[in-house]
Amino acid sequence: MSFASLTFLYFFLPAVLAGYYVLPHRWRNGFLLLANLVFYAWGEPSFLIVILATTVINFYAAKRMQKNPDYKKTWAILAILFDLALLIIFKYAGFLLDTLRPIAFWTDLPHIEISLPLGISFYTFQVLSYIIDVYRGEVHSQDSLVRFSTYMTLFPQLIAGPIVRYRDLADQLGVRQQNLDRFAGGIRLLLVGLAKKVLIANQMGALWETFKAFPTEIGVLGAWVGAAAFTLQIYFDFSGYSDMARGLGKLFAFELPINFDYPYISKSITEFWRRWHISLGTWFRDYVYFTLGGSRCSTIKTVRNLLVVWALTGLWHGASWNFVLWGLYYFALLVLEKLWLGAWLRKAPGCIAHCYTMICVTFGWVLFAFDQFDELGQYIACMFSGNKLLGTHALTLVLSYLPLMTIAVIAALPIGKRIFDRFRTGRSAAVVECLSGGAVILLCTAALVAQSYNPFLYFRF
Repeated sequence: MSFASLTFLYFFLPAVLAGYYVLPHRWRNGFLLLANLVFYAWGEPSFLIVILATTVINFYAAKRMQKNPDYKKTWAILAILFDLALLIIFKYAGFLLDTLRPIAFWTDLPHIEISLPLGISFYTFQVLSYIIDVYRGEVHSQDSLVRFSTYMTLFPQLIAGPIVRYRDLADQLGVRQQNLDRFAGGIRLLLVGLAKKVLIANQMGALWETFKAFPTEIGVLGAWVGAAAFTLQIYFDFSGYSDMARGLGKLFAFELPINFDYPYISKSITEFWRRWHISLGTWFRDYVYFTLGGSRCSTIKTVRNLLVVWALTGLWHGASWNFVLWGLYYFALLVLEKLWLGAWLRKAPGCIAHCYTMICVTFGWVLFAFDQFDELGQYIACMFSGNKLLGTHALTLVLSYLPLMTIAVIAALPIGKRIFDRFRTGRSAAVVECLSGGAVILLCTAALVAQSYNPFLYFRF
């Protein structure tokens, strides 16, 4: 079930909120757990057993680690192996067999297609952080299976993040005190995220799909405009979902971490990855990069550590070689910045550093978008060596989408929030907020009724 759906907005969410606040505090976690499971089962009922098995096994493994320090390492290894085994089987088994088949001439490897459980990459990383933190003694294991299950299946962030560590929610899993400001802030974030997703991301996605389908006819400029459209789509799609997740969390008195911090204002790739998908970047930093030694070692080992992190980051996004290529692309850029380019960027004029970053990021999203290398090669060739500057049909599309693209660019920058906040100050603030909120609801509802194109890009991870 998508947050940007009429079923969720007009039926599921109101019913869950009503039930949650009617019940006394001691029953709320149990009710929320039930709602979480219904939400998950709505899309993939057969995979409930996977997330429930992950939850129960890791819950008891952490308790055994806490009770028997002498066997703590054994229990941690067993739990981690179980979690990774599930992730590898469901997400990477087919990819591994397809990769090995051309070179495994001595045997006939089968071709298998396994459906991917929704959100498995997200909740696997969450539970891995829990096991590792308990092993390190940084958190105590949770004593209540209901509370731990609520954490593992919390529907606002279950499907597409942010990746919430147990330590960030541990104190919130008991009795949560709600207040009007937090609830109102939750509604505001939910509507902002919904507008990002439905009114901007979907429109940019439709433009991108049109350009993507006819790369040889759009010209060089058209190919770059198409790539820019996807750059805007993936930001508003994913950050919109994260805003909705945080807003929904607030409605149930949870404070979820910020996952995006205006990444498209960055002046280096290093800065970009401090602002983009923050929960994933900090996860790899804390549990992989620092574990390998981080940058507190020789240059060669630092480069090795970055290679491991970015190869894994690419694979985390999907079982396809284009994601590996995408990860290695960012590895190369980050190594260059760490060795010498970063020092030059810090001295360069801000506009030049920003242009460099956005060109690199936009090209990177093209690598991300195509899982077939022949299609990727064709589109890249059009970006750099097309036989015309801009196709006639592409020009028509660019002109028709130009106002929305302009709004999208402004909304992706801090200035967009400052403009909106200026209208929310003074005596008319409440009126402006109510009117704008009502307008968003009406526009999004109309768009959801009319649109057939309504993907969530990060659902597949």
